[in-house]
Amino acid sequence: MSESVMGHKAFKSQLKKYYSFYTGGFIAFLLALAVAEQMGMSRQWIGYWFLIGTIGLYAGIGIMTRTMDAAEYYVAGRRVPAFFNGMATGADWMSAASFIGMAGTLYLSGFDGLSFVMGWTGGYVLVAVFLAPYLRKFGQFTIPDFLGERYGGNIIRSVGIFAAVLCSFTYVVAQIYGVGIITSRMTGLEFGVGVFVGLGGILVCSFLGGMRAVTWTQVAQYIILIIAYLTPVVWLGVKHTGIPIPQLAYGVTLQKITELEKKFTADPVEKEVRVLAKQAAADATAATKDLPKATAERRTFLERKLAKAKADNAPDHVVKSIEQALAYWPTDPEKAKAFFAGRQNLAGNASPPKPHATPFPGKDEAAQNIARNNFLGIVFCMMFGTAALPHILMRYYTTPSVRQARQSVFWSLFFIFLLYFTAPCLAVLAKYDVYTHLVGSKFSELPAWAAAWRLVDPTLLTITDLNYDGIVQLAEIVLGTDIIVLATPEIAGLPYVVSGLVAAGGLAAALSTADGLLLTIANALSHDLYYKMIDPSAPTSRRVSVSKALLLVVALIAAYVTSLKPGNILFLVGAAFSLAASSFFPALVAGIFWKRANKWGAICGMVAGLGTCMYYMVQTYPFFGGVAANQWFNMSPISAGVFGLPIGLLTIVVVSLLTPAPDKKVQELVEHVRYPHLRGDISTQAT
Repeated sequence: MSESVMGHKAFKSQLKKYYSFYTGGFIAFLLALAVAEQMGMSRQWIGYWFLIGTIGLYAGIGIMTRTMDAAEYYVAGRRVPAFFNGMATGADWMSAASFIGMAGTLYLSGFDGLSFVMGWTGGYVLVAVFLAPYLRKFGQFTIPDFLGERYGGNIIRSVGIFAAVLCSFTYVVAQIYGVGIITSRMTGLEFGVGVFVGLGGILVCSFLGGMRAVTWTQVAQYIILIIAYLTPVVWLGVKHTGIPIPQLAYGVTLQKITELEKKFTADPVEKEVRVLAKQAAADATAATKDLPKATAERRTFLERKLAKAKADNAPDHVVKSIEQALAYWPTDPEKAKAFFAGRQNLAGNASPPKPHATPFPGKDEAAQNIARNNFLGIVFCMMFGTAALPHILMRYYTTPSVRQARQSVFWSLFFIFLLYFTAPCLAVLAKYDVYTHLVGSKFSELPAWAAAWRLVDPTLLTITDLNYDGIVQLAEIVLGTDIIVLATPEIAGLPYVVSGLVAAGGLAAALSTADGLLLTIANALSHDLYYKMIDPSAPTSRRVSVSKALLLVVALIAAYVTSLKPGNILFLVGAAFSLAASSFFPALVAGIFWKRANKWGAICGMVAGLGTCMYYMVQTYPFFGGVAANQWFNMSPISAGVFGLPIGLLTIVVVSLLTPAPDKKVQELVEHVRYPHLRGDISTQAT
């Protein structure tokens, strides 16, 4: 047995020992906080301990693995074992969208939400078959590196840099938004402050040690996030069905939800409230045109309503409900703006509850076809986007060999499966709790979690007594996708330490992905732009320093954009996937499997695909001023890759056939990357 193989096995054994101790220590930390809660520790301090403990741990790993070596900084020295690379990839992948948004989307969309599960999981099959082993055999550091070497010239490298920065920046904004929500809920800090507190946790890892620090931090983060995700859903399964395996509790609970949906649809009070919800949403939209006037009028209306209820000797719970609404209503028009935005979301409650288990529900065949097409569009974009995201593909540069790269895709799928197989169960169990415990309760006795979340962001949770009967109806509740997972332990009445654990898990998911994304952007700019195109003679230390400086700048810009709240987490992530699918996938796959693909074909294909995708999003997404009337075939903005990818691929084929074939050197590169009998990396560079 060779010395290097023996060293690799010893290194792997040492890692298993370290992370076993770490897992045991984290469980002991949880138990200690659970005991402290029973002894009277406040919720705020539990939140602080989770925040300080987890970010402190990540910072410690970042400090211990700091480096100025280029190979360590960019690709973790290419010595990450497949098992641990799979775990790190799982954490890199389990973004705020997967941890926070996935179950929330399944909660609100039911069957339609499975499109994300199918697309993201299927994407890893494409990674394993079409990209990971070939990119690992190519070697080097980044995806623009491959494009530059395969197609030749700085133009294609520049297009690759632009696409990598655009995809990763869109994605990282979603992660920082998730960090802000979680941090503000854990500690009571304002959203904007929470963003920058969380940002410190992101930077301390990626800034100090690059891919080396990010990798070992992500392994630690995966352990926290999977424990955090599984704990409440197992608990809920036992609570509702007595079954500790949530997947077995899923069918029984879904059957109960279907019966409750039929009951809510036929309830005359719910029908009345649905009409009021539509009117309230329209009034809130009109109010945004003159906020000071609308804010004052709303307060006056509530004061008169309260006086009348007291004069009519209305039941106590009705009076208290109006008093509570008046107490929550802000006097500052700017603060009221968020409350009006929350009331605008009541428009979605004008219709009966969407059947959770019904595929492609719609009032007629045309509506069902639109729903089906959008479902397939999301599956398509998520699959091909997964196979083209630079921060994921970069992970396969870190393994010791091509074989380990293939194995790490398997482990990635396994670790991702653990969460994705559980998300539908969490959505169903949380929905059952809302239907049976929140619906029908008194507004005057709303649980503490509802009050707390309304203060974090009124657009995440709106509970409005529309008919002023003091009782919560289903049509009076609006839950945002980004709240379901984080609020589930409180909704279910679990100990607050479980809420802190879930928040810590969500924070781990957001931080791990943000680390990888920021590193991808900084590396594309420092390695591909600065080193490869501007100063090829730059020493290693300067290249790493430039990367660190750029990482800091990009992080601050992303935090600023996050403060503008450009969309919910799942849309931002979905947009990144469509952009990646449209720009990278055709050029990468053609570069590996078609020798005839040439420089001008790749340049034109990437520009055409990415340009089509961006144009469609701008024309159809409201944040950019787009309108639904501009949609092609009624396809939602998140599925823009449906148009971008085929156009990009077709352009590569047509332009490549109309222009000269690549030279012999490029043909040999394709041979080298494609066939296993040719060993080693294409590059001998280690720095």
